[in-house]
Amino acid sequence: QVQLVESGGGLVQAGDSLRLSCAASGRTFSTYTMGWFRQASGKEREFAAVITRSGGTTYYADSVKGRFTVSRDNAKNTVYLQMNRLKPEDTAVYYCAARVPSGSGYLSPDNYNYWGQGTQVTVSS
Repeated sequence: QVQLVESGGGLVQAGDSLRLSCAASGRTFSTYTMGWFRQASGKEREFAAVITRSGGTTYYADSVKGRFTVSRDNAKNTVYLQMNRLKPEDTAVYYCAARVPSGSGYLSPDNYNYWGQGTQVTVSS
């Protein structure tokens, strides 16, 4: 059983940076793959980034590759999403999610077991 709480969202201008945090409850954080998803108004939730249990492997959506960096600190039960050179099209509610690793499937929200409440990121131009 995992509870997730995101923080760090806000209103910024294009080109600025934000770092999102996701704090997890429980004692089994290090056993989960952690993903970041985002959902813009009127659109479906989409994959943004994922990090494996040890933090040794990361994957990114093409839309954020080179600008976003996902990391985790298992000692603090926290995963981060560093977002640089933000664009207006990055505006969305950002969610962190956890899943038990089971082969492939990190791209789909349906394959994640636990979700945070989301944090709003708004990028103005």
